Amino acid sequence: MSGENFPTPPANGTPQEQVKLPQNNTYRARYILSGHTMAISSVKFSPTGTVLASCGADKLIKVWDVYTGEILKTLSGHREGVNDIAWSSDGELLASASDDKTVVLWSMELNAVVKTLHGHTNFVFCVNFNPRSNLLVSGGYDETVRVWDVARGKSLKVLPAHSDPVTSVGFSHDGTLIVSCAMDGLIRIWDADSGQCLKTVVDDDNPICSHVEFSPNSKFILAATQDSTIRLWNYHNSRCVKTYKGHANRTYCIFTCFSTTKGHHIVSGSEDCKVYLWDLQSREVVQVLEGHRGSNVEIQAHPTSAIIASASMEKDPTIRLWFDDT
Repeated sequence: MSGENFPTPPANGTPQEQVKLPQNNTYRARYILSGHTMAISSVKFSPTGTVLASCGADKLIKVWDVYTGEILKTLSGHREGVNDIAWSSDGELLASASDDKTVVLWSMELNAVVKTLHGHTNFVFCVNFNPRSNLLVSGGYDETVRVWDVARGKSLKVLPAHSDPVTSVGFSHDGTLIVSCAMDGLIRIWDADSGQCLKTVVDDDNPICSHVEFSPNSKFILAATQDSTIRLWNYHNSRCVKTYKGHANRTYCIFTCFSTTKGHHIVSGSEDCKVYLWDLQSREVVQVLEGHRGSNVEIQAHPTSAIIASASMEKDPTIRLWFDDT
């Protein structure tokens, strides 16, 4: 994705005020995956997109075949609920963050724990690999961001990142930057090598930030906040260039992400049991996916194909795989 056409700021710089009704309906639910017994907190496609990992409050991690909907394996070992998972770039390792205050590295070949990372002093809420997968970043309720050496399973840096629990962490696509956000409403950019805070993005309304990630060209940051808003930030000048509305997010930390496999879209779960897709440039809602019965829906877009995975956190511990068959 080129930096020149991603994105075009609105001429007047003002956010979208009205949400237009969806004009097309192309995604359809192909599979409903049942296996978790409690709320599902995260779903992540593998780098090749052939399998999907999920985790939840039942302390389990499950791995599914994306194209058949079959469950391939179940990983157990955490003593408390699992909040987030992340794949290594080669798909050989899966990292999991848990309320038991640990980050666990799982071997997909051995179906077993290869390392348990200790250091967080409270619930670990989020985790991500860098592009080379030699480093891991995690964030938690102890208000810190921690950077880990994957091979040694040792902590390299502890960043006193926020004044409230850290809700999301991630690397830029060249691995040089780390982004974090928290319940304090701040988004921070860190130098991955030195651990220095390079930038703090502050929203005037200071809403709790649920999720944050770099754009595919790493020039922007997508942030979901608990005022039912998703914002695209130019973090270099701390300017919000796009605002997406229509979904509901007031209570939970809900994932949002980019989908660039069939047009450029923003995808998000919602507390009204639906999945929303916006056109990245126009900010119009282009489709709303309905079917979940739980009030909070987590999502992930497939890395190469027009497929979306969604999962419910309440009353409906199922995963739906939505395929665009057009």
